[in-house]
Amino acid sequence: MKVLVTGTAGFIGSTLTHRLLDRGDEVIGLDNVNDYYDVNLKLARLERLTGRSGFTEVRGDLEDRELIKATFAKHKPDRVVNLAAQAGVRYSLENPHAYIDSNIIGFTNILEACRHNDVEHLVYASTSSVYGAHTNMPFSVHDSVDHPVSLYAATKKANELMAHTYSHLFRLPTTGLRFFTVYGPWGRPDMALFLFTRSILEGKPIDVFNNGNHRRDFTFVDDIVEGVVRTLDKVATPDPDWDSNNPDPSTSSAPFRIYNIGNNAPVNLMDYIETLEKALGKKAEKNLLPLQPGDVPDTYADVQDLVRDVGYKPATTIEEGIGKFVEWYREYYKV
Repeated sequence: MKVLVTGTAGFIGSTLTHRLLDRGDEVIGLDNVNDYYDVNLKLARLERLTGRSGFTEVRGDLEDRELIKATFAKHKPDRVVNLAAQAGVRYSLENPHAYIDSNIIGFTNILEACRHNDVEHLVYASTSSVYGAHTNMPFSVHDSVDHPVSLYAATKKANELMAHTYSHLFRLPTTGLRFFTVYGPWGRPDMALFLFTRSILEGKPIDVFNNGNHRRDFTFVDDIVEGVVRTLDKVATPDPDWDSNNPDPSTSSAPFRIYNIGNNAPVNLMDYIETLEKALGKKAEKNLLPLQPGDVPDTYADVQDLVRDVGYKPATTIEEGIGKFVEWYREYYKV
């Protein structure tokens, strides 16, 4: 297939692109390589892709309507994976406009381009953050998510609603994936594992929020990517059992699906840190802090629907995944 992947300089996007190229797909990769975090890391990810057969890079913003139109018109992708977005819960408190520009305006441009270019299937990134203040575990796609606690989460919930509208009005098959705390080699420097590793190796204290009373459904990037590929291959279809009197938020009478994609095995943050300490061979000095605004104490994904529909089965243990990250980190940063 010819697949347009947005966010190819990103953590998940670059890993996904390698996976698609490995199986013989052609990938058009779109990214603006912004400075939300280390640009050199993004460029290093792209450099690993640009030499590969079947990869075409497009540099620019999702919110550039003319660029998006021209990219679709020129390359005519069969399917699209939209991973480009302004991410991060905490940053959304500081720079809300970045989230509107990328996640709302940019996603509108993607939807319109898919609509007018007969795209077979749009798969897009949502987030576990849409569950907001939910305490009913594990989080289920069949539950309502109308109470987000960050603007980032609100924009991702909006993406799901926008996608449904296009599925309903224009029969565009769309599938939203709610990612749960992805980690692994080539990861994001603003994420906990990266921050902890750097500080521990430098002998600096690590900030542990909510006094360490967090549980996260940490999911290794290769497991995530395998789920994305399987979902991309299974085009969303209408749910014949959907009942308008008792509507299921995860399906529709339109070709629309929402899935959780996580490890289905939450880990206590303190256990996660202990596993990292073992992999590094060094203890962490912990700076215990209260819960941050917009953050949630626990995440835990119910992935039964994804297992049923595409055979998704995360296979990487925390020990194995953290070990692979530490190995990559030491090599990349020459530590």
